[in-house]
Amino acid sequence: MVFVMSDRPFFFRCINEACHKEFDIGRKLYQCPSCSDLLDIIKPPPDLDPTQLKELFRQRAASKNPLDISAVWRYREFLPFEERDLGHVVTMGEGNNPVLETPRCAEYVGLNRLRVKHLGWNPTGSFKDYGMTTAVTQAKKLGSRVVACASTGNTSASMAAYCARAGLRAVVFIPEGQIAFGKLSQSLDYGALTLQLEGNFDVAMGLVRELSDETDLYLMNSINPFRLEGQQTVILELLEQLDWKVPDRIVVPGGNLGNCSSYGKILMDLKKMGFIDKVPRITIIQASGADPLYRTLVTSSAELVPVPDAWTLASAIKIGKPISWKKALRTLKFTDGWCDVVSEQEIADAKATLGLDGIGCEPASATTVAGLKKLMKLGQDDVTMDPDEDVIAILTGHQLKDPDYTVNYHLDNLHEHAIYENNLIEKSGKIKSTFANKPMEIGPDKEKIIRLLKL
Repeated sequence: MVFVMSDRPFFFRCINEACHKEFDIGRKLYQCPSCSDLLDIIKPPPDLDPTQLKELFRQRAASKNPLDISAVWRYREFLPFEERDLGHVVTMGEGNNPVLETPRCAEYVGLNRLRVKHLGWNPTGSFKDYGMTTAVTQAKKLGSRVVACASTGNTSASMAAYCARAGLRAVVFIPEGQIAFGKLSQSLDYGALTLQLEGNFDVAMGLVRELSDETDLYLMNSINPFRLEGQQTVILELLEQLDWKVPDRIVVPGGNLGNCSSYGKILMDLKKMGFIDKVPRITIIQASGADPLYRTLVTSSAELVPVPDAWTLASAIKIGKPISWKKALRTLKFTDGWCDVVSEQEIADAKATLGLDGIGCEPASATTVAGLKKLMKLGQDDVTMDPDEDVIAILTGHQLKDPDYTVNYHLDNLHEHAIYENNLIEKSGKIKSTFANKPMEIGPDKEKIIRLLKL
């Protein structure tokens, strides 16, 4: 087993520049004990230079070692674990998700070329597996017996699966009636204790954080820095797939904002090490009914502007008070990034357009394509996109996470339910099925079918 670092001093550091206190990585910490801000995990650079590491990663891709098969642990020189920790690793071969051409989406958006990286091909069907393998590994290393998360679906499914593999007890807190059955079925099937709470995601998140502070419960949401350490390997995998040619822009959905935060952190490291010579613009797209980061930016607020009644049919990003908002702002600043919002109609039509390219995804993923279409129409100098831009859109979840959404769209029966604008106006309405593909009713008449098919 090749591992190029023998002495790796890791530690937590508070992201608040006025504090910047450092803490032992062996402690069960999620926030700074001094100022309650978020924590980064600080790691020394690898001993090998970028050329040597790229060759090492290439060799590992052909290996049958379970750590090398994983597109997280394959890049273990960038993870906060020592060689002696590798015996604790809990992996299911996560990662190895493809970059796919989407010519119909490119035309729909207005780009000459558009590619998507589909993280929904992971073991549990979402990007969460990249971070859960590292977080569960750390829980096992710390000797934790019970772990928990608040979730709208994907986090709970991933945590439950990895805990089942690790022999840990998983407890899931979900907002009652606010989780797609495709995701709920996973948590139940993988043996997690599933608790449905009155209230939204933010209520569930607050309760889990209190329980983790007051008991031995180990928290697995993206406030846990080990989650983000795993998720950052998406960028390493992507760049290797692109032969280390950096795209102009990477577009991601914006929910709890851990994903974009992890991308920004690894891009900072790669630029500092000389791995890359430029930085892609990270573009975060939120749903118009769950857009706290966008509201924070447009109001130039120094603090997060939460959305108390956050709502979107894209349930994976139905979060009104994202934990990682400060790290997301750091990512946008470092990458000269952008944040925007899209409507339920725009999300639904973008998802259907992805389907026409033969690519299924959960609704939250489609915000990326919807956001690109909107950005191509904007006239501001700072966001004007060239049709020749090299763009990668991140799709975060599998289509079967929420099949009801897809079926209702094509049956022309998809409703917004409740969208809040400025926390004042409640709206309810039907989403137009612009690209509906309704099933046709026809009797068992062979001649009629031949005529219908024009055979």
